[in-house]
Amino acid sequence: MSEELHDIRMVVNGAPVAARAPARRLLSDFLRHDLELTGTHVGCEHGVCGACTVLIDGEPARSCLTFAVTVQDRDITTIEGLAAEDGTLHPVQQAFKDTHALQCGFCTPGFVLSVCGFLAEHPDPDDDEILEGISGNLCRCTGYQNIRRAVAQAAGDLRATGIPACGRAAGQGGPE
Repeated sequence: MSEELHDIRMVVNGAPVAARAPARRLLSDFLRHDLELTGTHVGCEHGVCGACTVLIDGEPARSCLTFAVTVQDRDITTIEGLAAEDGTLHPVQQAFKDTHALQCGFCTPGFVLSVCGFLAEHPDPDDDEILEGISGNLCRCTGYQNIRRAVAQAAGDLRATGIPACGRAAGQGGPE
């Protein structure tokens, strides 16, 4: 017997999406399998590691703990939606690149989106706040030092450019 499908409407990376999915489809699976946005990674599947973090209405959320049907009419940003349409990296992405804050890259999308949400709330964080801000994401490769540097650089770059922490630069398309 097949599962009942439910209509789902949301905005993903600035584009309206309408689809059908079972009530128990996780947002992470919906993004990865239904929408083919594979930048959202699934690690622990228990909400502990942070690899699956996306932004829901600008707030970081674990997509492996969120049912797709619960984000009806909400705005979802994945790692694919953060860079400008011309490919220019968002300041948080650029800071991760500049400071070599990634190795294998598996945790990076979740870190980047978590940091975007953190910097929206803490635009000028000190070292202790940065450590607290990244504490919900796990990385098995980097040792976190360069990630902490990336957060500090991104905070300064966001303040200097005026680009919103949780969106694309004004005039570059997508959510602002």
